[in-house]
Amino acid sequence: MKTAIIIGATGLVGSTLVKQLLDNPNYSKVVLLLRKPLNISHSKLIQEVINFDELDASKIMGDDLFCAMGTTLAKAGSKENQYRIDCTYPYEIGKIAKVNGVKQFILVSSAGANFESSNFYLRTKGDLEKKIQSIGFQNFISVRPSMLLGDRQESRLGEKIGKAAFNLLSPLMFGSLRKYRSVEASDVAKSMQKFANQELNGVKYVEYDDIMNT
Repeated sequence: MKTAIIIGATGLVGSTLVKQLLDNPNYSKVVLLLRKPLNISHSKLIQEVINFDELDASKIMGDDLFCAMGTTLAKAGSKENQYRIDCTYPYEIGKIAKVNGVKQFILVSSAGANFESSNFYLRTKGDLEKKIQSIGFQNFISVRPSMLLGDRQESRLGEKIGKAAFNLLSPLMFGSLRKYRSVEASDVAKSMQKFANQELNGVKYVEYDDIMNT
């Protein structure tokens, strides 16, 4: 059995992923890298409190690194801070993980991610994908959902309105637009585990249809 490492365990996908991995028989340990511990306990769970600006390599040990790390511009306060959280931190952790023998990096990215995009968010996600590929993991899986559905701990009025609009528009999205259909966070988490346990080798992009076929 394997050891899973999770960064971004407190977000919508990350919190769901933690619960699913604890129930997944393929993993004997689930290691969370956090700023502060969560109020949960499980025989398989290990919570490592870390400083993301001064990483302790000894805490980044395992087989599969799952990244659901991300924030909003409003919470970050600036594009610089958002880029550091969404891209720099995962990349720096990924480099250490590779040196420590981690075989796979499984990322929650975004539909439309492109390092050449004029959209800051999509460019940031594209930058991260490019950087993680450059590290040279045995396997890199980038899951690319569009609007995420699920119950967040914090309330975001704008996001609620956006979700309602996406739910109305999603059935009308065909062809190249299908990848922008909304998807449940729990389905994203399931797809991350599915592809992490298929013994793939190389780079795999997982979009809407792959997620829904999990």
